[in-house]
Amino acid sequence: MLDANPTANPTNNSTGTRPAEAPADHPRIRAGKVGILLANLGTPDNHDYWSMRRYLNEFLSDKRVIDYSAWLWQPLLQLVILTKRPFTSGAAYRSIWNEEAGESPLMTITKDQTRALRDSLTETYGDAVMVDFCMRYGNPSTQSKVREMVEAGCTKILFFPLYPQYAGATSATANDQFFRALMEETWQPTARIVDPYFDTPAYIDALAQSIERAYGAMENRPDILVCSYHGVPIRYLMEGDPYHCQCQKTTRLLKERLGWADTEITTTFQSKFGPEEWLQPYTVEEVARLAREESKKKIAVCAPAFSADCIETLEEINEEIRESFEHAGGEDFTYIPCLNDDPAHIAALAGIIRANLGGWL
Repeated sequence: MLDANPTANPTNNSTGTRPAEAPADHPRIRAGKVGILLANLGTPDNHDYWSMRRYLNEFLSDKRVIDYSAWLWQPLLQLVILTKRPFTSGAAYRSIWNEEAGESPLMTITKDQTRALRDSLTETYGDAVMVDFCMRYGNPSTQSKVREMVEAGCTKILFFPLYPQYAGATSATANDQFFRALMEETWQPTARIVDPYFDTPAYIDALAQSIERAYGAMENRPDILVCSYHGVPIRYLMEGDPYHCQCQKTTRLLKERLGWADTEITTTFQSKFGPEEWLQPYTVEEVARLAREESKKKIAVCAPAFSADCIETLEEINEEIRESFEHAGGEDFTYIPCLNDDPAHIAALAGIIRANLGGWL
């Protein structure tokens, strides 16, 4: 019988080892590393028409995102939406594009987060772990990164969707793609999925610290903090998606950690798409109402559903939503950036990862 012990042969390399008693043509045995694969939403490769069209087609064809019948949705998507939307979305991306790196801010920030987490985790586990990231839509694909990890000898993979709150259109579709990638592996690695972390104390504390720093740097304290979360159709809530409840709990825990009154913080939802009713209040309307009807002339906005700044925060919040507030009479609008690669955020994510590696390392 062949010895499948990966340490049986000192000729270990990135693709594994050959069992000690095996013939020279025997396939190498995987090395036994643990892969830690971070996952974010995705980004177009560029902001030109065809790059945007490819990205939007993949995103808007996902049944987790748009669950209408394909025979109704696809003709509308291919013949109407994808002839026009790449131009407008491309212009939005162009306004925030990291021209120096030739990539979107989400890509830049995700790379920074990955490097910081790799440094933290390799300090603890050495070369027993491999830390990388993938995107649900666009590049690098989930499939390509799972393949790289398997080829590098990862017999276990911890998959971490970087969404604090669970939603079918974010966490679930990322998991779906991970499972599809596993289906293509002859020898599947053992897999774990990290739970949503919307109420993890270290995450709430990192959020609170970012708010406290921002408020401390302001000359005038805002009248209210608007926690703007990405929206979903209200029908998803009725069908059992827990996203709305988890968003509300994040805001409540943040308020309690800050020691604030109910009147100092509120929850809203942004990025409505299509004719359906979505979770409310809509951020773009609520900030205008606050300025016009409640005389909240100074507001701050944060985005606790996003682990990294992206088109929805840098362009939608900081441009479209800001404009709505100012047109309604608002005077002082402050956007508080996402946690990105802030040390407290990295420490929180690393702590979550370490807890999920229990029994593996």
